[in-house]
Amino acid sequence: MSTRLSKGGRLIDRSKPLSFRFNGAPMRGFAGDSLAAALLANGQVLLGRSFKYHRPRGLIASGAEEPNALVNLGRNARVEPDQRVTTTELFDGLEATSQNHWPSLDFDIGAINNTFGKLFPAGFYYKTFMFPQIAWKYLFEPVIRRAAGLGTAAKEADPDRYEQAYAYCDVLVAGGGVAGLAAALAEAKAGKRVIVMEQTPVWGGRAPVDGGTIEGLAPAEWIDRTLDLLATYPNVRLMTRTMVAGLHNHGYAICYERVADHTPGDGRPRHRLWRVRAGVTVAATGAIERPLAFAGNDVPGVMLASAVRDYIVNWAVSPGDRVVIVTNNDDAYRTALAVLDAGLTVEAVVDARERAGGDLPQLVRARGVRVMEGRGIAGVMGHKAVTHVQVCSQAGEGGVTETLECDCVAMSGGWSPVVHIFSHVGGKLLWDEAGAMFRPDATRAPTGPDGSVLARAVGAANGHLTLDAIAAEAGLSAEVEPEAPLAPVWVMPAGAGQALRFKAFLDYQNDVKVSDVELAAREGYTSVEHTKRYTTLGMASDQGKLSNINGLAILSDSLGQPIPTTGTTTFRPPYTPISFGAMAGEARGDLFQPMRRTAMQDWHEAKGYHWEPVGFWRRPYCYPRGAESHRDAVNREITNARTNVGLLDASTLGKILVKGPDAGKFLDMMYTNMMSTLPVGKCRYGLMCNENGFLSDDGVVVRLSEDSWLCHTTSGGADRIHAHMEDWLQCEWWDWKVYTANLTEQYAQIAVVGPKARKLLEKLGGMDVSKEALPFMTWAEGTLAGFPVRVYRISFSGELSYEIAVPANMGAALWEALNTAGEDFGAMPYGTEALHVMRAEKGFIMIGDETDGTVIPQDLGLNWAISKKKADYLGKRAQERSFMVSPDRWRLVGLETLDGSVLPDGVYAVAEGNNANGQRNTQGRVTSSYYSPTLKKGIAMGLVLHGPERMGEILDFPADKGAVIKARIVDPCFYDKEGEKADA
Repeated sequence: MSTRLSKGGRLIDRSKPLSFRFNGAPMRGFAGDSLAAALLANGQVLLGRSFKYHRPRGLIASGAEEPNALVNLGRNARVEPDQRVTTTELFDGLEATSQNHWPSLDFDIGAINNTFGKLFPAGFYYKTFMFPQIAWKYLFEPVIRRAAGLGTAAKEADPDRYEQAYAYCDVLVAGGGVAGLAAALAEAKAGKRVIVMEQTPVWGGRAPVDGGTIEGLAPAEWIDRTLDLLATYPNVRLMTRTMVAGLHNHGYAICYERVADHTPGDGRPRHRLWRVRAGVTVAATGAIERPLAFAGNDVPGVMLASAVRDYIVNWAVSPGDRVVIVTNNDDAYRTALAVLDAGLTVEAVVDARERAGGDLPQLVRARGVRVMEGRGIAGVMGHKAVTHVQVCSQAGEGGVTETLECDCVAMSGGWSPVVHIFSHVGGKLLWDEAGAMFRPDATRAPTGPDGSVLARAVGAANGHLTLDAIAAEAGLSAEVEPEAPLAPVWVMPAGAGQALRFKAFLDYQNDVKVSDVELAAREGYTSVEHTKRYTTLGMASDQGKLSNINGLAILSDSLGQPIPTTGTTTFRPPYTPISFGAMAGEARGDLFQPMRRTAMQDWHEAKGYHWEPVGFWRRPYCYPRGAESHRDAVNREITNARTNVGLLDASTLGKILVKGPDAGKFLDMMYTNMMSTLPVGKCRYGLMCNENGFLSDDGVVVRLSEDSWLCHTTSGGADRIHAHMEDWLQCEWWDWKVYTANLTEQYAQIAVVGPKARKLLEKLGGMDVSKEALPFMTWAEGTLAGFPVRVYRISFSGELSYEIAVPANMGAALWEALNTAGEDFGAMPYGTEALHVMRAEKGFIMIGDETDGTVIPQDLGLNWAISKKKADYLGKRAQERSFMVSPDRWRLVGLETLDGSVLPDGVYAVAEGNNANGQRNTQGRVTSSYYSPTLKKGIAMGLVLHGPERMGEILDFPADKGAVIKARIVDPCFYDKEGEKADA
């Protein structure tokens, strides 16, 4: 039985006892304990249940590779599911509960699945739940959904806060063991900016546990001395509890700092997500010990040999009083020595190799321990804890030669370098036959666009598994017991039959066995990626850290091919899970999607405006007065803008600066028409399509100078279009000299609209706004009422219009000045609905109304805005596809109801006959529909089959309760078709 040892424990402070609870039971630990160590110290060997069979599960590992011991941590709002006990630091008051069982951990009804385990082999779900069809909805799906998942998420709001931070460095070192610290010191001495991140709370990796000397010092002494030296360098930053979760292109690393997991409620952010730009990343991430595949290798008490000595040396915890060690390599003998040094018993070392004659085995023999050469484990006896192991010949089929009593089995199948970070950005691996492992191929390291190396591996992550090899790579001297070669062992015993293979587990959490991988191979899943998905091997929350190499070796054997031919699955970030809180950071509650406010927002609110959401903005829909209805307010605002002067807060329109020697060429590709030929001082309406040819955005482009343009976008599209531009610049035209900046919130913009607009601006004074000085579709800079402004003569209403841009901090004052000066001219503000009606009266399209992701400019009669002079633009080739040039595409028209009523938005025009579903055939639909106070009737725009050729025809539009509204096809421009008013 596991227990706390009376002495030892290099990481614990016995003067600081801590209290915690597991499944409601009070337990005790010490400062420095991991939750795993504290549970073992309290005799808690059974910690959970496996996902599929609900088999009893205990600890296997001591670090991030642990697949079994996941718990719900905390309670109420602070409950966190699926927390790995091996990486959870113990703190006073910690509460943990086990997962995936009912009604209790000791008695789990779900364990009946294990009884019928042969009915649930790999891929059974692909062959089951198919019929009767009705059973899926009422039986299969509800049961599967209830069984899905392991832990229970909190239902209350998370009270903790989370942060995100940014950093840059020349060298990012992932891992604070001997190799990582040595690499950091070398780079620091070279004057590089260095950040060292260690996932655990302590430095040093395995060296302090495994022993040896470095530069004549004990590993712990060398580590302390190196840390002290690194601390003297101002160009070095040392970070514990921080994981390099993933490495991406251009040296972009995502890192995860667990700031206050061990001190909940202390006011600090719980987690911090780091985005780091690094010149090169050094992967000093160590190696992970592999388990051995033998029958019963999942019984609680069967652990990795390295984990057993970790618990003994680091936390003074005995995983068992009587230990059997089973191995294929010399390293496991260090565990035998650690067990003996703790005053415990090693019943035997079962070594699969025919001969174990190295220095380490001799040291163990000298301590009176029996070494059983050429032997394997036929089976482990016990249900919720180990009681016996059955020994057999490794070369045989599992015939039991001896039974050993024990309560802990320490297994070692060799080591696998942690190559994830090296592989995230395309680093290639090679198979090391002698070490039976994949390790980084330095000749095929990941590189950036300029050919520079993005990541390199050092130490155990580079395949150097002994302290002397790690030190030699770093230019240091070290001494450690030499190790004899291992013997690759993928199944124990080698000739194990199906009965034993059915009980030999590879993926402990998902219950994937040796027999499952062999079944996948027999059923034709020859790709390791297909096998992974068919069996769920490596798809648990540990992402196959313990199972993948063993699994692909079994698959290779089943397919009769070498392991490197089979290859590995894809290594994807993050290395271990990252909390959703860290990913969200401060983007929660009111900050999840912060409401954007224009400079005039306070004024709008004071006037009792009715708002509507437009992207992240809240724009005035209208400004009702007294008991006035919204419709009446809109009609009043339109009439006033058409007869006097209206003021519109247009600050939300996107404003993207595009600058550089290649800016004109770039905009010619972005827009359907030519922007490079636009003269300085002029404006031009432009259309932007996506690569599929569909209309994505529109707006006025302004030529500011020889190398600068300002692109106006829709209010909701500014961020999207800016990202669209950057995507093409960074990924396709990366060598073009173009700079873009989203200036949307840097400027307030006010539309002054109506026949008296010029008089209002002349009253403000400061610049010439006459037709001669500022003709339609031009712009000028100057002052109005003392404000520095940029004035555009553009119109979305069809009226004489000026759009005035001013620095955002002056927007409210200019707005006030316009309203005050405009009193003599009947000026009043108008909202977005008046804007929409007036643009529809003019037949102007609106992105999102006339477009829906399937509409091209030609559908809207905008051929005039498509240049015939240039060879290409985004979407051009797509628009030449047969479907895009079909004469049967629906095209834009105007619609007038015969009775003057307003057509419902989105209503379809029906055609003769029915489709295959019994529905009426359609020949068009309404895209925009309004009541026009200017025309005193309903008007609409719509897309209709052969619409422009059918002027005057009458269409039927079914409405509610069986009513049919008749409407005539007309020109989409209802007001001032010649454009005289806008050009006044």
